[in-house]
Amino acid sequence: MYKILLKILRTRLLTEPLPEPSSDPPRPLLPVTGTLAIRHVDAGSCNACELELHALNGSYYSPEQLGVRFVASPRHADLLLVTGPVSCHMEQALIDTYDAMPFPKAVIAIGDCARNGGCFRGSYAVREGVASVLPVLSVVPGCPPSPAAILSSLEAIVLPATPSVRQIR
Repeated sequence: MYKILLKILRTRLLTEPLPEPSSDPPRPLLPVTGTLAIRHVDAGSCNACELELHALNGSYYSPEQLGVRFVASPRHADLLLVTGPVSCHMEQALIDTYDAMPFPKAVIAIGDCARNGGCFRGSYAVREGVASVLPVLSVVPGCPPSPAAILSSLEAIVLPATPSVRQIR
């Protein structure tokens, strides 16, 4: 073990430093080219919106016909879907997730809690919605919003770029 510790001390840090933050304001517009990769972040919700997202991702609504898919990594995502009020403990994780996304990127706030804090508004433990932390492209109101409302919000982003899908539906 002593040899390993000496090797670590001699080698030092081998990773690259983080890039300097950009002084440009974030661009919330998202030009989509037919597919949309979504990263979902629960920022402290009661999980009602997550249940609606699971229903949306099922075969009844079938968002993959529109080219919408959920991804596990923010590095592969075009869109950040945020549910729940932004709790103080999740604020930095949400910002880090947004920063890890490549440009162009956008944020959609799902539900009343993500819109303005919902029933948790005014609490010392939450922020006043996602827009107080990140630039938001659109908001889907409701407590919780229906899968159809969420899908219509996603269609508004995807369909202008893919007219052939509009003819099928």
